[in-house]
Amino acid sequence: MVKIVGIDPGLAATGVGIVQGRGMQVQHFAYGTIRTPAHHPQPERLVRIYRRLCDLLAHEAPDLMVVEDAFFLERYPKSGLTLGKVTGVVLLAGGIHGLQVVQVAVREAKAVLTGNGNAAKEQMEGAVRRALRQSAPIRPDHAADALGMALVGLYRYGQWRKTPAEKPCEGIGGGRKPT
Repeated sequence: MVKIVGIDPGLAATGVGIVQGRGMQVQHFAYGTIRTPAHHPQPERLVRIYRRLCDLLAHEAPDLMVVEDAFFLERYPKSGLTLGKVTGVVLLAGGIHGLQVVQVAVREAKAVLTGNGNAAKEQMEGAVRRALRQSAPIRPDHAADALGMALVGLYRYGQWRKTPAEKPCEGIGGGRKPT
């Protein structure tokens, strides 16, 4: 059985979804969000996301982290830059914890879960609910999106699994001082 954590990065609310299972079968799941106060400075908000995510990763010890790779830079430059900062913090947390981290485009996740890369948000949430055998909507939306990422990771785990020769983030936090 493997445990996959899915992340939907966002400055106000970063969605987190965890699935545990084998193949296409989910045995357990959990979800939530890491929220940050809008009135706090951006660096404090990023630190909050990083620390909460590090706590979660240390507690859950997942086998893989799947992060939504949304790109809004061309259409919404300011939002895209902010999202890039949050994604960087998320990737750093995964790397520090020695996880294999995979970024998945929204269109790819939609194709995997619904069979249609252009599926509407409601179709995506419905596919996540069916996979988890849940009748009630999964809220907030960021958590549902994160669970979708985790499900994609579960379904594709065999192709993404590290070979024993690969090593995670050597040298990070190793106690050496920069020269």
